Amino acid sequence: MVYMHEIYKIPGAKHNMDSRQYFLKDPSWRPSFPQELEDFKQLIIDLVNKDKSATFIHFGDGDYYFLSAKSVGSASVGKRAISVPYHKIDIERFREGFKKCDYHCLEIFEFHQDMFKELFPDIKTLPTEFLYGLTMSRWFTKTFRGKIGLIGADKKIDIIKELMKNKDYQEYLGLDSFNDYIKIPQKYACDDIDNTIDMVKEQLLIADKNTKIFLFGVGHVKSGLIHHLPKIKNAVYIDIGGCIDGLAGIYDPERPFALDWINHRIKNYDYSQIDLLQYVINKDKNLKFI
Repeated sequence: MVYMHEIYKIPGAKHNMDSRQYFLKDPSWRPSFPQELEDFKQLIIDLVNKDKSATFIHFGDGDYYFLSAKSVGSASVGKRAISVPYHKIDIERFREGFKKCDYHCLEIFEFHQDMFKELFPDIKTLPTEFLYGLTMSRWFTKTFRGKIGLIGADKKIDIIKELMKNKDYQEYLGLDSFNDYIKIPQKYACDDIDNTIDMVKEQLLIADKNTKIFLFGVGHVKSGLIHHLPKIKNAVYIDIGGCIDGLAGIYDPERPFALDWINHRIKNYDYSQIDLLQYVINKDKNLKFI
């Protein structure tokens, strides 16, 4: 097993280092990583405490294919993001929406840098690993207890709401409940972006006044959606991507910083209609049924 250097660890979240990530054994590769992480945490705390809005969006290989209008992987027509051919949606609107977000995040432990630079050569980035690690360590949920809401696919949000009725799960995340549970369709939310925006707007307008930060994992529709949200409700919006599946108890422990994450599962719940991404249900060891 290959071990990463101490400076790249995020407390409370264990990363299963890929053999391709040999550079993570070298502290000189990104010596500023620990300080960058602390600066990032302080940035979020300051934004929330000062009641400021901000949008954090991350970029992965699936986003590259989607924003390039290439029917590949998660961006394939008919798979998850869209049911119609790319020429029937305004992909430039999504590209421009991505650029309009305040902070852009890129996985520095992976190899998406060239893809990002091809589409957005002038945009500076923060490490996406901060988003993953701070979700998997429950830093977000513990730090912003009583101020935090979720935005995600309807069926996964329904699972999280059920899980949050359980005291053990509340203690695991470090909060009694999420303030708000904002839903979008599990599939094809990009087909009609205006409809998706209106759907989220309707829910945000009646959201808890105490909610100052939203974690969201909404797939590729994020590029056309998220930059609109601060104009509807003043808050910090943070893209945790697939980590929303972790909150729903259906997350692959091989994903970044998820090796120690415990998937909490509801007994006798029907998971058959859930989009499981890369997760094979009931095959990992970190399971707790409640």
